[in-house]
Amino acid sequence: MAGGSGVPAASDASTASGASTAARLQALFEGHRLTPTQRRIAHCMVRRAADAPFLSSVELAELAGVSQPSVTRFAVALGFDGYPALRKHLRDVAPAEPEADEGSYNEYQQAVQSEIDNLRHLAALLADPAPVVRAGRLLAESRPLPVLGLRAASAQARGFGYFARKVHPDVRLLDEGGTMLDDRVDAAKRAGATALLCFALPRHPREVVEGLEYAREAGLTVVTVADSAFAPVARHSDLLLPAAVGTGLAFDTACAPMLLGRVLLEAMCDALPDAQARLEEFDAKAAERGLFVE
Repeated sequence: MAGGSGVPAASDASTASGASTAARLQALFEGHRLTPTQRRIAHCMVRRAADAPFLSSVELAELAGVSQPSVTRFAVALGFDGYPALRKHLRDVAPAEPEADEGSYNEYQQAVQSEIDNLRHLAALLADPAPVVRAGRLLAESRPLPVLGLRAASAQARGFGYFARKVHPDVRLLDEGGTMLDDRVDAAKRAGATALLCFALPRHPREVVEGLEYAREAGLTVVTVADSAFAPVARHSDLLLPAAVGTGLAFDTACAPMLLGRVLLEAMCDALPDAQARLEEFDAKAAERGLFVE
């Protein structure tokens, strides 16, 4: 799905290695029933994929904001005798990677570099397109299609909804929490909805978690774009697609979740037989009405 970057071959190899390390960590953690604390550790390790095989249990605990015994219990939950065994496994499957020289970067450049890394990790996950293809089909088949996003994730939901309405006959933005959210889920279900798309970003509102639980109880299939496969919304999602956020600035940056939303739009268009015709119709009407200045 991604084209060439035009950088030297050695840099390409390093990039692919770092992205594949994060993907291997995701695969290692998936399928295990982890506590919220353990999901926090897993999320931290994925974010620090290049460093993870070389962190001590104390260092990992500090980075994740948990206790050292929690790290030990996390390793045992994954099936290892203890953290040293987990670290040895990580070193065996993820050999040391050359470290980038970030000494000359200021804090703003470092934030950009972090987002570049997040996009590379997303590219590695998309090497298997099956989850996105399945999600696109689910969204295309749902009439109407409710799209949920509260607080920090509201911009992602609105952006998806804006473009989705150009090809999908009935997209409904859910941007209110509480009992209003339940009411709108009920209305969508009565109108024939079969799936719900959710964008969930930190900090995760309680209303989103409760809303997804309610949607599944109502019989909707929940597709979620979240910052991690171990986010609080994971256990209330039928299909979760992870895309990390950047945390180097005062407020999180969400380039990867936004791009994943556009990828989902593409997959949904592929599953809608009349998508191209709808786009052409919109372009014709836009030209007739003079909507755009270019």
